[in-house]
Amino acid sequence: MLDEVIKYLDPRPGQNFIDGTLGGGGYTAAIAKRILPAGKVIAIDLDELALSNAREKFKIEIKNIYPRKGENIILAHDNFKNLQKITEENFTPPGGFDGIVFDLGLSGAQLEDRSRGFSFNLPDSPLSMSFKGAGELTAEKIINNWSETELVKIFKEYGEEKFSKSIVKKIIEKRRLKPIKTVGELVEIIKLSVPRRMQSAKIHPATKVFQALRVAVNRELENLQEALPQALGLLKPGGKIVVISYHSLEDRIVKQYTRQEAKDCLCPPAAPVCQCGHEARLKILTKGILRPTEEEVLRNPRARSAKLRAVEKLAPKTE
Repeated sequence: MLDEVIKYLDPRPGQNFIDGTLGGGGYTAAIAKRILPAGKVIAIDLDELALSNAREKFKIEIKNIYPRKGENIILAHDNFKNLQKITEENFTPPGGFDGIVFDLGLSGAQLEDRSRGFSFNLPDSPLSMSFKGAGELTAEKIINNWSETELVKIFKEYGEEKFSKSIVKKIIEKRRLKPIKTVGELVEIIKLSVPRRMQSAKIHPATKVFQALRVAVNRELENLQEALPQALGLLKPGGKIVVISYHSLEDRIVKQYTRQEAKDCLCPPAAPVCQCGHEARLKILTKGILRPTEEEVLRNPRARSAKLRAVEKLAPKTE
């Protein structure tokens, strides 16, 4: 949803931005071209693969645009939950940033990386699912070591998988015989556990379980909850935050946080007088969620579940 992101961020020469999820570098490149000559964009990713690809991409694609290659792009190898620290260490513009974007999906490079196991279409891949590439927690450790109760919980809560119990029972049965180590082994278990009549031709039966494991391995929901208040604090008045999420739990976090910060009072409805003193700090720019166009989904089927929300930071009220 590049066009929609650029529309809401509206980057202009001399402004400063944060791309909290560098990924394939598409947002960073588009923003960087529009903020020349003096603007800067900090692009953050926990995945060293994304940073390595970006160094090559920007060196090739923007060599004829920048006075010095990539001079207005700052790459930061970190987790976006550390936004405040990242900006303090790299660049904090006077008055704050003009916009921040978070795209919470996987990049094509991550899905195609056989060492990660993000894609259920690469059956020989190991069950890692870590953005770090070698994280302490992996999907393999979860599948082979977590209890039946814990597995059912994450599949239900993080994946919203209706057949969590039957899938977990089959996992427990199989791992008693030997550890489950590859994507293909887990996919086969899921297929055996989900009734054939419920296996959609459009959506792979392993989609929700893989989503749940990725969220659990990388603490994605917790990271998002930590990042949003920091993002608001780093914006200047009039600055925008755009978030693209891909499942309901992420979107719910964004919706609840932005709605709360768009209210002047958070007291219970029964309270006769406001006692919290809370003032609205955000204006919601998107009514509900914005979805990709049919043309984009045809070009990129993975975009079909994307949900975009955009907000603007309000100036403090004067007495």
